[in-house]
Amino acid sequence: MNDIFSNNPQIGVVSTFSDLINTHFQGNVNALCWYRNLDGDFKEIVSKLKLKDNITEISAEDLLALDLSEQGNTAREIILNDLQLLTDFGALPSLNLLKNYERDEEFDFISTDVYSYHVDRSPIGTDTFLCTYYGASSDILPNEQALQKIQVPEIREKLKELHDGPEEEFEDFLKDCFFDLHYQAKPNADATNLGLGHLWRLAVDHPEQKVLPCVHRAPVENEGEYRLLLIC
Repeated sequence: MNDIFSNNPQIGVVSTFSDLINTHFQGNVNALCWYRNLDGDFKEIVSKLKLKDNITEISAEDLLALDLSEQGNTAREIILNDLQLLTDFGALPSLNLLKNYERDEEFDFISTDVYSYHVDRSPIGTDTFLCTYYGASSDILPNEQALQKIQVPEIREKLKELHDGPEEEFEDFLKDCFFDLHYQAKPNADATNLGLGHLWRLAVDHPEQKVLPCVHRAPVENEGEYRLLLIC
């Protein structure tokens, strides 16, 4: 077992999919990891898939159409099984071949793309599931080591200028434009990289949530390398 995960008070480590979906978030734990050392050649799958856009959704049919080696087939069966497990659970998993996400370049004083630390929000009770099979993997940050960007004085002042409306509507403006979802790491913050092959469940901000939502970010991709990511 990886001590980085098992000794981290933010992370709960489980050994089955059943435990992943049935374990409750509580206390400081807002990230659950089904820890796995996967067999199979995921690089082969990535090399044989076709990127149509910067983010290309890959279907089960796309995977089944690939002519793969024994190790490539092992990797394919793992991915198909993960997709089926999540679908049977009631989730809507998406397998993405990813070159890069779109960058937020609208404002020079605040970034609100997925490369920025952020939390997910939903009007209903749900969680974020993700697994990186190949390429760079995401980071999470303990909530106490993250500062909401809208609380940074110079950013807040510029957002007030951008709002240019009644002061009593400012907080609603921040929420409506999703500025309140984004964070920056505090000095000496210690992020945890989610690694390859582990299936994660991250807490989302929703009305029934009992813990703080998990602060996370997408990684900067390795040059010349695609990512293969399951997410829902």
